[in-house]
Amino acid sequence: MGSTMLSAPALAETKLNALFMAQAAYSENDVREMTQRFMKANPDIDVNLEFVPYEGLHDKTVLAQGSGGGYDVVLFDVIWPAGYAENGVLVDVSDRITDAMKSGVLPGAWTTVQNDGKFYGMPWILDTKYLFYNKEMLKQAGIDAPPATWDELNEQAKILKEKGIVEHPIAWSWAQAEAAICDYTTLVSAYDGSFLDSDGKPAFQAGGGLEALQYMASSYNSGLTNPNSKEFLEEDVRNVFQNGEAAFALNWTYMYNLANAGEDSKVAGKVGVVPAPGIEGKSEVSAVNGSMGLGITSTSKNVDAAWNYIVFMTSQEVQDGYAKLSLPIWASSYEKPEVTNGQEELIAAAEKGLAAMYPRPTTPRYQELSAALQVAIQETLLGQTSPEDALNAAAENSGL
Repeated sequence: MGSTMLSAPALAETKLNALFMAQAAYSENDVREMTQRFMKANPDIDVNLEFVPYEGLHDKTVLAQGSGGGYDVVLFDVIWPAGYAENGVLVDVSDRITDAMKSGVLPGAWTTVQNDGKFYGMPWILDTKYLFYNKEMLKQAGIDAPPATWDELNEQAKILKEKGIVEHPIAWSWAQAEAAICDYTTLVSAYDGSFLDSDGKPAFQAGGGLEALQYMASSYNSGLTNPNSKEFLEEDVRNVFQNGEAAFALNWTYMYNLANAGEDSKVAGKVGVVPAPGIEGKSEVSAVNGSMGLGITSTSKNVDAAWNYIVFMTSQEVQDGYAKLSLPIWASSYEKPEVTNGQEELIAAAEKGLAAMYPRPTTPRYQELSAALQVAIQETLLGQTSPEDALNAAAENSGL
């Protein structure tokens, strides 16, 4: 009898496989630290972590489903619930969301995990892209305040370039990847454009969608934008900006503390942040919904343990402890000094930016649509085709 008693804890151990991304927001080390804390508090649950670049997250999740195994917990982007719901990838956890969760989490954060009124996980990374600027460079150029409109951004960039302060004042992530769609969406929101019409057909090839790509092309062709932007992802933008090679950059929350207080940053203490600008007569600010959630796969055999892990990872206590990398989803966190100290400027920008978050199109065909738009942006930047023709082609190839 004694021997069975001794081996009981080993048998009771539940193994969870969790898939995260190695890019932006929380770092790999942070996720490992959080997970260690969870396992310490839940010694019967063992969590195995896997990290992939954002670009591989969606396919890895879907392919694991097909093989009938793989992951229990997956990180997912705000753009995927429609497709995941249609294909039964994630468990509907609506009945597990408590009233305290519903009232405690910022209302905008819930859109990250919802489709058709159902909840497919918990929001975890609440994020949008902000305009970062180098305070010292602006001061050198005699510029008193960061740009409030996209046109003003160009005017200020021109002054910085003409005064020889920086050769290519603006850095963006315009590689042929989802990062470019996030920048494009920010501009679509500024120009008050639409991705789809009321019938779910493409509408981005005219109006604000077209104006957004025209803006990108003219900024690129003017030399105000770093020409390597067409190959940059977010980390490239951060490196260029914190090396002092850009006066302006569009990027996610996580860049603020890394560039302004990071040991490897040459611009520490000089980083300003404001909401992405607006367009006169159309918008005050602009923002893309870049939030992400944690969900349970429909193939998981350990749904309860997986949910416990998600509840821990998204808890206010855990999120408040890592608020310098990703702002919490919990409304009352913003009243706490440990969250706000040292990043008052970021939180002031977040109050406006997070409230203005504009969604990328909600469609089960999102992956096809995004791929078509990525090609359109790339071909326009390379001068192979006009914005109009590129977007018309994207509309035809979008699968919609």
